[in-house]
Amino acid sequence: MNIVTLDLEGVLIPEIWIAFAQASGIPELKRTTRDEPDYDKLMRYRLDILARHKIKMADIESVISTLEPLPGAAEFMGWLTSKTRAVILSDTFEQFARPLMLKLGSPTLFCHDLEIDSSGYVSGYRLRISDQKRKTVEAFKTLNFKVISTGDSYNDLSMLRSADRAVMFRPTESFAKENADLPVAQDYGQLKCAIEKFMAELQ
Repeated sequence: MNIVTLDLEGVLIPEIWIAFAQASGIPELKRTTRDEPDYDKLMRYRLDILARHKIKMADIESVISTLEPLPGAAEFMGWLTSKTRAVILSDTFEQFARPLMLKLGSPTLFCHDLEIDSSGYVSGYRLRISDQKRKTVEAFKTLNFKVISTGDSYNDLSMLRSADRAVMFRPTESFAKENADLPVAQDYGQLKCAIEKFMAELQ
């Protein structure tokens, strides 16, 4: 039995923090896990910027409401869920992802939660579990699933390395070079081919 685990931002939807950075005119918020592998350090950096600029959750939600899945992503997810089980493992937050999940056909998503104070400001965040991507893949394997994973960044690496098969999706050149043993898909057609190949190998 196979199951596919996927990253969300950069694989199926735009990078939400980058979109908000562009909309708000705060370029410092363009920093992502592609730039900073230490997730806690990255989030503390982001929360400090939000506090200094007095940005409320409603300000972020107004930008998220304008976003759409990446071109072809909804169709890809429809194909994938017709072929096998699929779970999105993301370091985003329920409050960010919920509107976009509807546009992807409401796939299963495991992610984290933001803490919002009584005035509507983002005051902190709660991890579902630490290193959730790797631990979820390992848990699926104990349930006798063969796991196929895809992601694009440093925070996906433990998931990719824990899976039975893995493919990077549109990684940066440096990330691809650092993990040259992993195959790369540059579009959803290539990703479909890789997943089909892996499913045949794991039968």
